Amino acid sequence: MEAILALDFQILDWIQLIRFDLLDSFMIFITKLGDEGIIWIVLGLLLCLKKKYRPYGLMVLGALICGLLIGNWTLKPLFARLRPFQIREGVELLIAPPSGFSFPSGHTRSSFEAAFVIWYMDKRAGVAALILAALITFSRMYLYVHFPTDILGGIALGAFHAFLMIMVGKHFGVKPLNK
Repeated sequence: MEAILALDFQILDWIQLIRFDLLDSFMIFITKLGDEGIIWIVLGLLLCLKKKYRPYGLMVLGALICGLLIGNWTLKPLFARLRPFQIREGVELLIAPPSGFSFPSGHTRSSFEAAFVIWYMDKRAGVAALILAALITFSRMYLYVHFPTDILGGIALGAFHAFLMIMVGKHFGVKPLNK
């Protein structure tokens, strides 16, 4: 475990070498989009407004609910992993210190839950969603609030929940809008 932690910090410290004011502001903005999964919740609700997109909106919201129950309410307390800035003292945070535990990354999990469902729905929209998910994910490391392994756990869990909702959707006859 010490080797993994050392590699996590090496990656985080390398990312800190690319910091500059304009990128700092951009990463703060991007990470706020992912706060509480709000952008994905709103997107899921917007999809539900139109009958054609409603099944995909329900799949996004279902994946997000799975993530909340399994990721935030079960795995985070189970692993109880401290955040990078809590272990390495003297790190100047650009955002208010997040509460809660670090593993798995909730911003990452919710972003990939929604993005993978959207990608299933429509490949073009999915590419845009995956790019946003990747930016939100990177911002968490840039801002020194998540380890790379927290990110990997969030992606894996997000992909799993999206896959579950896609399978449920397929069971009810929901097909991609384009292939």
